[in-house]
Amino acid sequence: MLLFFNLGGGEIVVIMLVILLFFGAKRIPELARGLGKGMREFKNAANDIQREIQQSTNIDQDKKKDDARKNDEPSASSSN
Repeated sequence: MLLFFNLGGGEIVVIMLVILLFFGAKRIPELARGLGKGMREFKNAANDIQREIQQSTNIDQDKKKDDARKNDEPSASSSN
């Protein structure tokens, strides 16, 4: 027995039949395409946000490393 969101196979078939009756056979592929496009756009946006966060984190880490190197290097005026 298929469990999908705690639904059995028979319940899923009934839901599919209701969708078929409500939207008609010609609109179902169009709806599926729209749903797929929306999911793809959402995933791309989530990936873009994740990439931006990673880049900003890397920039912050590089800045901290540069600051630490500057603090570790003796200045030329103090050695005279």
